[in-house]
Amino acid sequence: MAEQLSKTYDPPTVERQVNRIWSSHSYFHAEPHADGGDRATYTIVIPPPNVTAPLHLGHALNNTLQDILIRFRRMQNYNTLWMPGTDHAGIATQTVVEKRILSEEGKRRTDFDRAEFVGRVQAWKDEYESRIIEQLKAMGCSCDWQRTRFTMDEVCAKAVRSTFFKLFKDGLIYRGKRLVNWDPATQTVLADDEVEHETVQGYFWYLKYPLVEGVEIDGTRIECVTVATTRPETMLGDTAVAMNPGDKRAKYLVGNLFCPIPKARTKRRAFQRDFSRSHRLMIRMTGRSARDTGWKLSTSWRRTDR
Repeated sequence: MAEQLSKTYDPPTVERQVNRIWSSHSYFHAEPHADGGDRATYTIVIPPPNVTAPLHLGHALNNTLQDILIRFRRMQNYNTLWMPGTDHAGIATQTVVEKRILSEEGKRRTDFDRAEFVGRVQAWKDEYESRIIEQLKAMGCSCDWQRTRFTMDEVCAKAVRSTFFKLFKDGLIYRGKRLVNWDPATQTVLADDEVEHETVQGYFWYLKYPLVEGVEIDGTRIECVTVATTRPETMLGDTAVAMNPGDKRAKYLVGNLFCPIPKARTKRRAFQRDFSRSHRLMIRMTGRSARDTGWKLSTSWRRTDR
């Protein structure tokens, strides 16, 4: 007796049957030298989804477009490869794991030893990696599932090390000191795309650097040089004041005209800070050095809204 067709189309039933047929054979598996290597090749490396959470609608759109392209080339008899995989997501995954532990157990990362906490992160990765792969399969993505990769597995890690070494050897990248995004909560550096930027009301601070001897320029007596900054805390590390050599005042000021900065051998150093309602800050540094007994310096700071 012929099989009775359903009166209505039931997508879940049909999709399960089709996926069962696809998974029972290596329809989507690719070999580099199949059929003698005469066919043209076409490859897509899936943008690996982060294992921080399941896939969302954006992933569905992205992978649908990739599936269209790979199936189109496959029907044109290309030797096609759609490479699947997942991304470790680094600090993002660590953060969501920490949040789960804190909400469920009331513990923090520092309450575990390294091996135990890494095990927690690994368990999270295994859970969501499996879920993501099943979501892709349920969507009908025609990936080469035998080649599924994780960005921190041994194959990928070795490829990354080899590539960076070659780039460094060829002089295309180099190591150097850089300003970084330090996260005091996770105690590590974050990538630019992991930083949440926030616009805040800032201030300009005006620092007066006194001169050893005042100078007169165009009939005006100058006892100090004022420098505007948004980072007044760096003043304590200042060693020099730079000037535009084209400035007509430079010839009077450039040289040894500024009061010296206290040295490490200063016997006594006191920093007194007082923020008043008018946003004025006075820092007084008093000390006595071997070279200059009785040395004193008073630097005033003035803050204004930007």
